[in-house]
Amino acid sequence: MKKHCHLIILSFTILFSIISFGHKKNNDQSYIFFLHNKFVEEHNLNEFHPEYGKAEYNEILNSFRKDNFIVLSEIRSKNTNVPNYAKKIVKQIQELLKKGVAPNKITVIGTSKGGYIAQYVSTYLANPNVNFVFIGCFRDVDIEKIPDINFCGNILTIYEKSDIYGVSAIRRKETSKLKINHFKEVELNTGLKHGFLFKALDGWIVPCKKWASGNYDLN
Repeated sequence: MKKHCHLIILSFTILFSIISFGHKKNNDQSYIFFLHNKFVEEHNLNEFHPEYGKAEYNEILNSFRKDNFIVLSEIRSKNTNVPNYAKKIVKQIQELLKKGVAPNKITVIGTSKGGYIAQYVSTYLANPNVNFVFIGCFRDVDIEKIPDINFCGNILTIYEKSDIYGVSAIRRKETSKLKINHFKEVELNTGLKHGFLFKALDGWIVPCKKWASGNYDLN
């Protein structure tokens, strides 16, 4: 793993160390957990996908940071188990909640495989006031193949019209048994197929920022 990847993971660890030892809480501070796609698990950040190009992981994180979000993210190990990793994120969110961070100041954003992890976080955490954004990570067959996912929280789903790996998740909303306070969907039309989530595009990043800021109408 390259040096800059270690720095991202180090900052992730240090943040929780600071919180655990009583860092003064800012009631207006918002936190984003960003969960990347599978390609970043399996390839160096300098490698290019044959169809989608470079995964702009650092650029995506920097975009959120520029808007003063505290961003928690790390490059996962290859073949990360989705439910197990989701449980790890749940524990970290619960730690923030124990320290007095309001649930609506916490947003979990996931792209592709990271979006499936985020869906499990939503299910396991079962807190209707935490924000979630699922990006390019739902197909109709998921209802039968992954029946244990239940959306819970303030849910935004973003999908690209030309992407076969992500479509409207209305069916999952309808089958979910947990409380959903807010639900909204954004359909993009970039023509980039699944590659849209490789890029630090305003088309999906701006709605994420609005959602994380409590703007559930995306005005």
